[in-house]
Amino acid sequence: MTNWSEIHTYAKALIREAGENIKNSFSKTLTITTKSNANDLVTDIDQETEQFFIKKINEKYPGHRILGEEGFGDKLSDMEGIVWIIDPIDGTMNFVHQQRNFAISVGIYENGKGKIGLIYDVVHDELYHCMKGQGVFMNDLKLPPLKETEVSKAIIGLNATWVTENRRIDPSLLAPLVRNARGTRSYGSAAIEMAYIASGRVDAYITMRLAPWDFAAGVIMIEELGGIATTVKGDPLNYLENNSVFVSKPGLHQEIMKEYLKNGNW
Repeated sequence: MTNWSEIHTYAKALIREAGENIKNSFSKTLTITTKSNANDLVTDIDQETEQFFIKKINEKYPGHRILGEEGFGDKLSDMEGIVWIIDPIDGTMNFVHQQRNFAISVGIYENGKGKIGLIYDVVHDELYHCMKGQGVFMNDLKLPPLKETEVSKAIIGLNATWVTENRRIDPSLLAPLVRNARGTRSYGSAAIEMAYIASGRVDAYITMRLAPWDFAAGVIMIEELGGIATTVKGDPLNYLENNSVFVSKPGLHQEIMKEYLKNGNW
């Protein structure tokens, strides 16, 4: 039998240690940013963080597989067994320009089913974590189930790209949603946007292209709290390829699908 509680505890320790390593890099980042190309440094930190996870996971759980953004993990063609899906720094542009509003994201799956999700907002020291069937926590605070809401009362996580001319969606589809919602926000990190749905700071998040490591952890949390996660067409998400992603509180998901997304020419 898999000891999921042990894995959960181990994963929380790893993600906090990785966060400390990233915070310790800040002074170095600032120094190099003024003299060189900051993007190169961030790539180094991304890679070092992913390699840290891979080394620690392989030591403790050699039978587990790892899918990571930087490509140091396994090449997966299926989701069989236990798979860790890792984004070492989600929100790289924020990391470069702001040194905040980025997160480490870790989703752990068994045979394609979400078991453990962790999103660590490093700078604000907010660790969102959940184990399937045990609820979702922000640090030690247990988060309540998501309540139904409607567009007129909702804050929607939405990048302005999707309501201006772009290659992925007719902007006229989402412009009415922007007008009718209570407000919109864009944080520049899919993991943080999803964590904010879990904590009630945002009610829905829509984006047209995310990789599995961007959403793997957040989906587990949102579904654990009663929310809904699909593509913008309403289809199940695929954890082995890029997807459009629409995650939302219940009720709101159905309203947006019916009133704003149903006529999309996908």
